[in-house]
Amino acid sequence: MTLIKSISGIRGIIGGKSGDALTPIDVVKFAAAYGTWLRRTNTQNLKVVIGRDARISGEMVSRLVAGTLQGVGLHVIDLGLSTTPTVEIAVTAEQAAGGIILTASHNPIQWNALKLLNHLGEFISDEEGTEILRIADEEDFIFPEVKKLGSYRTDDTYLQKHIDHVLSLSLVDVEVIKAANFKIVVDAINSTGGIVVPMLLEALGVDPKNIKKLHCEPTGNFAHNPEPLPEHLRDISKELKDGSFNLGIVVDPDVDRLALICEDGTPFGEEYTLVAVADFVLKNTPGNTVSNLSSTAALKDVTLKAGGEYFASAVGEVNVVATMKANNAVIGGEGNGGVIYPESHYGRDALVGIALFLTHLAKFGRTASVLRKSYPSYYISKNKIELTPDINVDNILKRIQTKYSKQPLSTLDGVRIEFNREWVHLRKSNTEPIIRIYSESETLTTAVNLANKIISDIKEIISEPRDKQ
Repeated sequence: MTLIKSISGIRGIIGGKSGDALTPIDVVKFAAAYGTWLRRTNTQNLKVVIGRDARISGEMVSRLVAGTLQGVGLHVIDLGLSTTPTVEIAVTAEQAAGGIILTASHNPIQWNALKLLNHLGEFISDEEGTEILRIADEEDFIFPEVKKLGSYRTDDTYLQKHIDHVLSLSLVDVEVIKAANFKIVVDAINSTGGIVVPMLLEALGVDPKNIKKLHCEPTGNFAHNPEPLPEHLRDISKELKDGSFNLGIVVDPDVDRLALICEDGTPFGEEYTLVAVADFVLKNTPGNTVSNLSSTAALKDVTLKAGGEYFASAVGEVNVVATMKANNAVIGGEGNGGVIYPESHYGRDALVGIALFLTHLAKFGRTASVLRKSYPSYYISKNKIELTPDINVDNILKRIQTKYSKQPLSTLDGVRIEFNREWVHLRKSNTEPIIRIYSESETLTTAVNLANKIISDIKEIISEPRDKQ
């Protein structure tokens, strides 16, 4: 099965049988369910914003969604090629009832998704998502008569409005960035980042002659795996190795994740995007921070050093945001390069991350690799096990919890086990049919060995007769 329903939205592979993949029938059904939910919870507000990344199926899915929302009686504002944070900002700017981003984020080209927002431009809650799934499953929608159909209009101004918003943030210093005379390489994986990231850099004072674009044509034909991990970023790393540039910037297809490459071609570390930005924010606005249970302990170290308090949340942007609000965090996000800066909005935003990081790097006055070495050094090993329908994931997690019950552990989201200054976190993915196993230590070898030990435990459980699992 390649249709996944979760708090991250409705995600699936294009093509196949309805109910098993993200077919046109499924797109219409879930768009109708979401539109029906909006009508029932926002009786006086009938506007909804949509936008998409550049993946090949995007235009087709967008037309289906727009027509369905009109059919439900909603007035659609279509941003066209856009980013996830741009749509989030547009929802509040338009005072809309909600929004849908059509993107499968870091998933490969054959995937697409409907990511659902509320009237705050934030991802819907688990409870709200459950109600939308119920409406879809029961087909609990009635379409209005022809005179009550919704309207449709396009608006291509929001990428610039998003950039203007970023430049207005108090900690973003255009003059200091301009004075640094940065030379930057951008890899935008042939999606909408190829449009907006160079626009942002120029607005921040980077000379267009100093911006080299890799895979920036928004064709949707991803030049490499779209997840911004070091093994997928050989092209941009090669560009930086000769020392001609100060920084490499990598975004995922919907521009909510940010990875950085140092001037010598080495990865800054996706986990350390948030750490560096948080360090800069905390030095100027002391306070608390939040990241999810699968994120590096370096954020906690930086936060405590600055006199703040660190809080961990379950994985998922909606969970991080809820924990940030509950603890008045001044900065937060996820270790996958997702920066959430409340002064801007409560959503992961690579554009905000870029502007804050460049200000930080310019004021630091030395290279990106030196900045990276200034932070506590941890290594995360990211692994996964493919799932089959007969695997009882909940039981596996319970068995692991029992086996390591003498260790400090958390069951807030899956099972996270601590071993002194090391940890391992295993959980069922919200976006793919896999179990994720993340581990962290002060050496990569130890992190890998720890992950392999847990993977071996899981495989041993899976290999048992079904009645013993």
